[in-house]
Amino acid sequence: MNCDDVRSELLHYQRGQLSTLHRNDIRVHLEACPACAHEVKAEAMLTETLERRLPPHAAPLGLKRRLAAQWPRTSPRKPSWWARWRLFVVPALATATVLLIAVPIHYGQPGPFQSDRSASMVTEAVTNHLRLLSSQHPLDIESGNMHQVKPWYEGRLDFAPVVRFLGDQEFPLAGGAIGYFLDRKAAVFVFHRRLHAISLIVFPARGLPWSRRGLVPVGAVRASVSDDRGFHVILWRQGEQGYALISDVDLPELMQLAARLSANS
Repeated sequence: MNCDDVRSELLHYQRGQLSTLHRNDIRVHLEACPACAHEVKAEAMLTETLERRLPPHAAPLGLKRRLAAQWPRTSPRKPSWWARWRLFVVPALATATVLLIAVPIHYGQPGPFQSDRSASMVTEAVTNHLRLLSSQHPLDIESGNMHQVKPWYEGRLDFAPVVRFLGDQEFPLAGGAIGYFLDRKAAVFVFHRRLHAISLIVFPARGLPWSRRGLVPVGAVRASVSDDRGFHVILWRQGEQGYALISDVDLPELMQLAARLSANS
């Protein structure tokens, strides 16, 4: 097995979801490859932080990963844009993680625009954004052309994500990936605003605890606007699909992008 083969299976290797033969092949490779062995330790530390040291969320990550194990697997892509941004984002993320572990603070509580019913959705959105920021291969398809990114999801999701904004000079598109939101598969689109990464998660809206209180007008819709762990989260429902927009970019700028994404045409 080569490094790409092994790294695409690290999560399943840690969760004990591989056959004995396949697991032995990976173990042999790890004993001979210090770089891949380091990746195992890094993934284990991230999992420890997200699953055990942070407050529990509505849907356990273990359940999501068991569901994710049944999804079509995609090969990891060569890092490109993330190699430029991780020098700025990773140190800040590491500092925030240490503070969250060391200081007994409370977060994720409803803010002035957030209802109790949507708190779990806000927490889920930020957790997914943090995982994307910490990944060495956050994108399954890297392209600034939405007409290349959207067709890539065909056959990989049980719905067709509706995204009318194609990206522009102010908010360029970086690419997309397969993700999950609570108990369902989702499409993840990544935009940029200067040095800030912006995650757009698109998912089936039915059956989720959408808030009807404290909504604010954003473009063609009314949305829930919240803050959690230093990130802004904008949640809205449009037709049969739900949208979560997450970033640490200034809120007025994030609202501009949300307005373009929620436009009817």
